[in-house]
Amino acid sequence: MNIVEALRSEEVKLQRQLTAVKNAIAALNGGSTAAVSPRHATSPNGAGGKRTLSAEGRANIIRAAKARWAKIRAEKAKGKKSK
Repeated sequence: MNIVEALRSEEVKLQRQLTAVKNAIAALNGGSTAAVSPRHATSPNGAGGKRTLSAEGRANIIRAAKARWAKIRAEKAKGKKSK
């Protein structure tokens, strides 16, 4: 076995150990007891998944975006008139 193969096998072993430690920590914190993938770990409190936005929050974002674009359009129109 060459050194690269040895390093790769050691990396796999360490990744497994890391996953086991993360699962143990999640269990101690009262988080999910499901297996934690090394590449898709959740936050420390176990919360994960898609976040939702309330209708009011979405309306605020839309209102702010429209105000920004109105300001940009007004500045453009103002620039054309002064030229």
